[in-house]
Amino acid sequence: MNAMNVLYFDYVMDPVFLEMLEADGGFAIDRRTLAAPEVENLAALSNTHVYQISSAKDELPKVFWGSAALFERCPNILLLSTYGAGYDVCDLEAATAAGVAVVNQAGGNREGVAEHALAMMLTVAKKLIQADRATRRGGITDRTAFKGIELQGKTVGIIGIGHVGERLAALCRGLFDCRILAFDPYLSADQIAAKGAEKVRSLQELAAGSDFISLNCPLTPETRGMVDASVFEAMQPGAIYVATARGYIHDEAALASALSSGHLAGAGIDVWDTEPPPTDHPLLAMDNVILSPHTAGVTFESRRNIAKITAEQLIAIRNGEKPPRLLNPEVWPRFQERFEAIYGQRPGD
Repeated sequence: MNAMNVLYFDYVMDPVFLEMLEADGGFAIDRRTLAAPEVENLAALSNTHVYQISSAKDELPKVFWGSAALFERCPNILLLSTYGAGYDVCDLEAATAAGVAVVNQAGGNREGVAEHALAMMLTVAKKLIQADRATRRGGITDRTAFKGIELQGKTVGIIGIGHVGERLAALCRGLFDCRILAFDPYLSADQIAAKGAEKVRSLQELAAGSDFISLNCPLTPETRGMVDASVFEAMQPGAIYVATARGYIHDEAALASALSSGHLAGAGIDVWDTEPPPTDHPLLAMDNVILSPHTAGVTFESRRNIAKITAEQLIAIRNGEKPPRLLNPEVWPRFQERFEAIYGQRPGD
């Protein structure tokens, strides 16, 4: 069987990715740089079968997104493999039409992201940012100005109880005896109960019943803009909102309004419509908001885990196995045909 060509731009999540593929011996690795002329990179992509695509939408030029235009220019691409759980740089419908399978690495950074969300919840609830800044300035005369709230026994609402949401639910239950509500229309009440949460039927129901709300779903056409002004208005007065999923799912202007009016006590935001956010973004001027530049999953452990999962999936695919994190399963029969035409053997079902 011929070597499987794998192309990536500039960097990999962790050296273990390359180590595992090299140890397998069935891959030809092509490292490219986005600093090279666009025409050169497109020519290289046109000759590759596996495109290891960055999930960082504001770092990857749109010409290199997994789009219908790219598949037309580069008809040999057989597989898109993302660097993380996010896949909004990949057009699944266009990929399926072109016979291109798309896989992500969902769950690889679940611990890092869940811990980050919990850290944001606690930091906002305990007013640690305000207390830290005031302590540095000096002259504190009223410590009660930094009186916070406790997470113990509170109700946490989770939007999207997948890998990260489930881990966050476990942390909140185990450490703080929290009640967990979950909005996830793709899971039944029994499936959500198995994850330690109670299913709610709408975002408004979750918002009205939660002291803390955590956004943990992927960005899709269905989720884009779904956490809008009506959802923030439905939240309890004094609630705390945390987002570590993807930009464009919540309405940033509506969130800023809910915070500036005092309706929400605070927020923790790791993901943005534009990354990094512009310096004049209204959320950057608010003391009751803790911010990070999409780094919830940027830990040594998460990056190594993602790199291992990525390599394992590619090795499994080359060995004729159906990958466990296939995002467009309807493409599989067409993918099998294309794979057999290239490598002379048909993957299993």
